[in-house]
Amino acid sequence: MVSEKIVPGLEARSETVVCDHNIAQHVKKFSTPSMIHLMEKAASTALEPYLNGGQVSVGYEVKIRHIAAAPLGATIVATAEVTEVFRNRVNFNINAYNGETKIGEGTHQRAIITPRP
Repeated sequence: MVSEKIVPGLEARSETVVCDHNIAQHVKKFSTPSMIHLMEKAASTALEPYLNGGQVSVGYEVKIRHIAAAPLGATIVATAEVTEVFRNRVNFNINAYNGETKIGEGTHQRAIITPRP
């Protein structure tokens, strides 16, 4: 059973600093896979306090656009906002920012499951 507290409007954020381990080596800028990871982390963080014993959330779809570069040393903030809940599936709008500049946007879907041992 999914918590009734998981509702549209629920939000969370996650942040990181651009460094050698999260850049695209050929351009020395924040990589798209790192941005997706940060966006998924924000979505997962939004759900964590509301999961029932043994439940986890797993991502099953990400649709994003990486629209601007971010250099080494930049602080990137990803946000996730619940837009829809249907049974055990939760839809999010996700964004990533370097300061006031939006560097990524899209949608993300997660499912709340109870893994079998």
